[in-house]
Amino acid sequence: MSKTNFVSLILGAIGGILFALGMCMAMIPEWGAFTQGIVVGCVGLVILLVMLAVRRKMEGKPVIVKLSGKTIGTILLGVVGALVLGAGMCMVMVWEMMIPGILVGIVGIVLLLGLIPLVKGIR
Repeated sequence: MSKTNFVSLILGAIGGILFALGMCMAMIPEWGAFTQGIVVGCVGLVILLVMLAVRRKMEGKPVIVKLSGKTIGTILLGVVGALVLGAGMCMVMVWEMMIPGILVGIVGIVLLLGLIPLVKGIR
């Protein structure tokens, strides 16, 4: 494993866990930790952004990416896909709407799978 991949693995795991835990803290009312959850989630998000900058720097690329239409579209597709998938999971687990939640989750998965040909291209 290269040094770049190892650093990305460690920072990505820490940032992802903190972000997910913070969102759980904020969204589960029984925990009573909304404000603390927002703080933990933001710390996780900052670590993930630092990971992105560190990885680009280690690969010899500029840290700040020039925003093109394709970059903005890719980001929007990823955000919408993740939100739709998360909404489907909430429908199943929190609101007990099994069939509609599964269908919404599948739509979110399809949106996220659409990122692969958009980013990598079809050959």
